[in-house]
Amino acid sequence: MKEQVTDISKVLLNIAEEMRLMRETINQQHTEITKLNRNIESLNHQLRKKNEEIAKLKKRLPKYETPDKNSGNSSTPPGKERMKDEIVRRTKTLRKPSGKKPGGQEGHKGHKLSCIDTPDEVIDDVPDYCTNCGESLADAERILDYVTQKVSIPELKPVVKEIRHYVMVCKNCGERIRTAPRHRSNDVVYDASVKSLVVYLSVVQFLPYGRIANFLHDVLGLSPSEGSLVNWVNEAKRNAQPIVDKIKEYIMSSNVVGFDESGCYCNKRLDWAWIAQTVYYTLLFRANGRSSKVLTEQFGDSLERMTAVTDRHSAYFALHFLNHQVCLAHLLRELQYLSELDTDQKWSEQVANLFREAIHERNTNPTDIISKASWLDKLDSLLKLNVSKLGKKFDTFKNGLIKCRDYIFNFLEDPMIPSDNNASERGIRKLKIKLKNSCTFRSDFGADAFLELHSVVETAKKHNQTPFNAIQALFEV
Repeated sequence: MKEQVTDISKVLLNIAEEMRLMRETINQQHTEITKLNRNIESLNHQLRKKNEEIAKLKKRLPKYETPDKNSGNSSTPPGKERMKDEIVRRTKTLRKPSGKKPGGQEGHKGHKLSCIDTPDEVIDDVPDYCTNCGESLADAERILDYVTQKVSIPELKPVVKEIRHYVMVCKNCGERIRTAPRHRSNDVVYDASVKSLVVYLSVVQFLPYGRIANFLHDVLGLSPSEGSLVNWVNEAKRNAQPIVDKIKEYIMSSNVVGFDESGCYCNKRLDWAWIAQTVYYTLLFRANGRSSKVLTEQFGDSLERMTAVTDRHSAYFALHFLNHQVCLAHLLRELQYLSELDTDQKWSEQVANLFREAIHERNTNPTDIISKASWLDKLDSLLKLNVSKLGKKFDTFKNGLIKCRDYIFNFLEDPMIPSDNNASERGIRKLKIKLKNSCTFRSDFGADAFLELHSVVETAKKHNQTPFNAIQALFEV
């Protein structure tokens, strides 16, 4: 028989006490769980921050683990590379060692200055007394031993010419006749020789107007204002306009033209300077962009008759050129970077060797027409290889080669097409030197003056004329 409960109140009190204790335990556990949840949330927040920091560090890590891009292994211009890279570039070359000793090779003829037949002054170097016995040599026999010539610069002093202008009165009609109308300007003017020197220092030696004025004052004792220097450059630009138009006409009728473009700071904005050059002519001009429409507006339908030698800038491939040649020097620099990026793989070096062999074949046979079919077959076999495992940069470069495959070996089939665009880069680099010295052009007219006069100078050099003589000719028009 079950035990009967006799004291119900006591049992209820015990149950109430147990429930109270259980409630306190639940409250304590809830407080503890809430505290743990807060801690977990805090730890999750810290973990997210750590993950973001790790992601940033991973993004920065390739900068220190992978080789830097510079002008030796990419299209990075020399002016934007680090000083450390510049030092390496000046002491390192992409050319492979030939194994020969440095210096003049056996059979190489040395060169030295030769004496001229008509020196301006002859000086006799004759000893006065005998160093052995002390006897005077005034009446001794004179024998010519050897001849040297010393070149010196005469004292730089401006020549001032006073021109007296007369008026002649005709006896027949009484008309007063002058040789030329009177100039409404200063009584003292500078002639073409001074103007030519100023333009030469500005366009060829890339000096700012302030430094040109200092040179004229310190060396020649001349004191023209900087405004006069600007006017003389502008005068040369106006006189050069027919020549620039003729250069453009010749380039438009040329079969092979090299193109390139570069930034040009002008009047507080970034413009773009373009170069179009051939073996005999160079034309530089300025535009507000670097799209394909710039060349379309400048050269029109003549582009369809040209073979363009360029880098892989997309604007050139949007135009309908007759043919195209991609600069192999650019490709070799990019391949050099890939070789530095992964020294264990051989793919980039194999492609580079293929390009070098093709260039060597052209240099060895400069006038031959060489079929590019076998070279394309070799390239295709390399492009079929899987380089995805080497990294994204290898895959990107390979895809770029596939896109321009048909424009890589065209220089083999036409001896007039160069394998690189170095001539265009050298031609436009003078602009970067000018900007490095002067930082910017302060007017559109000044920028156009430099580019057009530089076109005349570079064209003159290609025709074996000195830049100074070409500039002098502008003031003789």
